[in-house]
Amino acid sequence: MATKPPDIHTLREQWSAAWPAALEAWSKFTRLRPPLLCLTDREAQAEGLTGSFAMIRLVDQAIVVSLPEVMKSRVHDFALEVLAHEIGHHVLAPANLTDHARMIARMRKGLPTLEMHAPMVANLYTDLLINDRLQRSAGLRMSVVYQMLAEGGSSGEVWKLYLRIYEMLWSLQRGSLGARFQDDVLEGDAQLGARLIRSYANDWMQGAGKFAALLLPHLLKDKISADYFKRWLDTGNAASGGVPDGLSDVEDGEGDIIHPAQDPFLTDFDDDLDEDTEAGSKPPPLPLKATKQNSGQARQPFEYGEILRAAGVNLSDHDIAVRYYREQALPHLVKFPTRSAPESTDPIPEGLETWDFGEPLENLDVFQSIMRSPKLIPGVTTVQRVWGTEVGKAPEKIPIDLDLYVDSSGSMPDPQRFISYLTLAGAIMALSALRVGARVQATLWSGKNQFTTTGGFVRDESAILKVLTGYYGGATQFPIHVLRETYAMRPRDARPAHILHISDEGISTMFEKDEQGGDGWDIAARALAVAKGGGSMVLNLVENWRTVSGWGNSHQMIQQAEAQQGWLVARVSTWEDLVAYAKEFSRKNYGDAPPKMPLRSRAPARASASKRTTPPPLPPT
Repeated sequence: MATKPPDIHTLREQWSAAWPAALEAWSKFTRLRPPLLCLTDREAQAEGLTGSFAMIRLVDQAIVVSLPEVMKSRVHDFALEVLAHEIGHHVLAPANLTDHARMIARMRKGLPTLEMHAPMVANLYTDLLINDRLQRSAGLRMSVVYQMLAEGGSSGEVWKLYLRIYEMLWSLQRGSLGARFQDDVLEGDAQLGARLIRSYANDWMQGAGKFAALLLPHLLKDKISADYFKRWLDTGNAASGGVPDGLSDVEDGEGDIIHPAQDPFLTDFDDDLDEDTEAGSKPPPLPLKATKQNSGQARQPFEYGEILRAAGVNLSDHDIAVRYYREQALPHLVKFPTRSAPESTDPIPEGLETWDFGEPLENLDVFQSIMRSPKLIPGVTTVQRVWGTEVGKAPEKIPIDLDLYVDSSGSMPDPQRFISYLTLAGAIMALSALRVGARVQATLWSGKNQFTTTGGFVRDESAILKVLTGYYGGATQFPIHVLRETYAMRPRDARPAHILHISDEGISTMFEKDEQGGDGWDIAARALAVAKGGGSMVLNLVENWRTVSGWGNSHQMIQQAEAQQGWLVARVSTWEDLVAYAKEFSRKNYGDAPPKMPLRSRAPARASASKRTTPPPLPPT
């Protein structure tokens, strides 16, 4: 029976005093910062705690407790038990952001049509693991806490099943926690649930999906327990403020989600659960054969986003897509091309000279100025370092910038919903370029006036990926003016840039008239000449695109660009081939030694202006 709660300030002192013992319940070496004990609902809401009396945040290993809600829930006498339970989420399950999200992913596989309940089921599962450990190994009064929570509780099947699992784990009389029912199916599932908690205690990730499968048929019938559980779930926003890594691929083990009744490791038990049965005392189970998915298979971006949101991550679809394609691209980064300068130069200090207003602030040498006088007077006591150069011994590597144009017309998939391999290929090339110190201009385009660009060559990874993961899905009209303006005023001493187009037949619109009446052929030729790094077109074309008819003159224009302007055309039959192209890009055309064939073809120069509208004869196939 709960005692009358003290005033809120006394309660905070009592709960603060219980913190060391709560840490000791796990280990004398356990270290966490003290909990945030909120005196008002407003304080709790400011920390993200709503609807429950306690929560955790994995990103900063925080524990937040709402003392007003503690008193409403009548658990004010159980500071040690509640705090030790919250600590358990940090040291046992889920313990970190990545494992929390991995568990959510498995729960979703075990809850077809009810994936929205995965966070709740994950919370119930980890609570069972933690409470069983604390009740049996630490001797805490977890059963009494649940007796308090069960009073006036839900009448739903899931609630009854959940309490009955605790009664079996702790060898309590049937109904002592409130699980009063006469149902052989519930009784059998409760026994399976108790066995699952004990058997997978030391490998709880492997049992996560099976626990979800156990609850699924009861959740389908029970419409009231889910709302009741919300009153004391504490991991719903566990990932708030952080984003777990490593979730864009399906991992090994996600495909073997089966009902515990089909798990021989659980159904072959001979011993009953009792107080002498140690958690995880039976040898760990052998992995079951995956039946639905293989590890290494990429998730769809929308599924990746749903897992993140279920874990408590609050990001927009666009931001989620940026993280998805970055994660997918990183394993495939290539050796992006560089060019060798005759020799490198090393900077050497050559003395000091006066620094005055009007000169860059970063040139001011504050330390040397103070050495001269403690009073800084611009133009009098302020100085700047003068640098010279010395010829180095090793050749200098100059990175080639990347000017990337990605088609986002209606024939392309939406990268925020389904995996887009042209977006992935663009991300691979862009991140590879940034890794060697190059700058990238990314342009996403579709119909007339439908384009997004970084507006110049930048080294901002997020800005580049933000452009690449956008989507229009409109008509097809290449933004010729972006190509024109990029190279119209490009300085002569600018380092080389490689122009890369990822598209299909729609790239032929690059050679049409621009909004000023300028010829697209001339604009493309000038861009190649000024860029000095060559140009490539990676196009999704039919196999016999050089001879097939029925595509207007698009194929002819692409061949004309290849033969007369030197564009390197790479045909891909599926968008998956784009990833393979990205891997071969550097090896085929560049390398440490100069390429045998220059970036621009040795083909004859383009036809004169008087013949611009008539494509030349097709080159031999």
